[in-house]
Amino acid sequence: MRKALGGFTALVLVTLYAPIVVMVVFSFNESEYSVKWTGFTLDWYRKLAANEKLHEELWNTVKLALSSTVMSTVLGTMAALAARSSFRGKSLYTTLVALPVMVPDIVLAIALLALFDAVALPLSLGTAVLAHTTFNLSYVAIVVSARLQGMDRSIELAAQDLGATPFEAFRKVTLPAILPGVLAGAVLAFTLSFDDFVITFFTKGSGPGTLPTRIYSLARFKVTPEINAISTVVLAASLGLIVTSLKISRVPVTGGGR
Repeated sequence: MRKALGGFTALVLVTLYAPIVVMVVFSFNESEYSVKWTGFTLDWYRKLAANEKLHEELWNTVKLALSSTVMSTVLGTMAALAARSSFRGKSLYTTLVALPVMVPDIVLAIALLALFDAVALPLSLGTAVLAHTTFNLSYVAIVVSARLQGMDRSIELAAQDLGATPFEAFRKVTLPAILPGVLAGAVLAFTLSFDDFVITFFTKGSGPGTLPTRIYSLARFKVTPEINAISTVVLAASLGLIVTSLKISRVPVTGGGR
């Protein structure tokens, strides 16, 4: 039984990661066509480094990710803090905050597109920022809420008893305690925004492109080592951000348990 379970686990891992390994390997393929290995080269990465259009699209992607991350981190943290208190309709509130996580990207993208069209808001990178903030907010709120669950709120209340205002208690006690969760949520939001294609494609309009939309436009014609190289760079950046988020979120909350 144990051998069968081990074999099944190995099969699942191969199925999940074999395509990624093939993509990374063929990004170093000398041939222009990613169907047969002909030799090792770094030319495709050199072309990426010299591609000014790609640099512009990368910068657009970073601006989009940074802007939506800042907004979603602030709003998501506020949403998580609001959910700490007991009030009528709290279950509905928490469900609505987490709903964008459960809704398929294509549904959320079409809904946002319809909203922008209804209010006659021209599509641009600005509308894409608003769209990314919408779904990133939920992820930040979930991460920060999990952090708040491990915080001893009596410390915050004690600070207020000693004369601190609610804002001072938040700034000096609550925020330092949940800061690892806030940072982890921010890194996660940046990663999701940086990688997103579907919502960006529907909400940015025909203006400046982003890296995911660039990869899509190239892949429509043929998959070349250049596409594999771009995807490998994005993969490496995403993995780095995810590892950073996981390490940050493991930092213990000060103040003890409940």
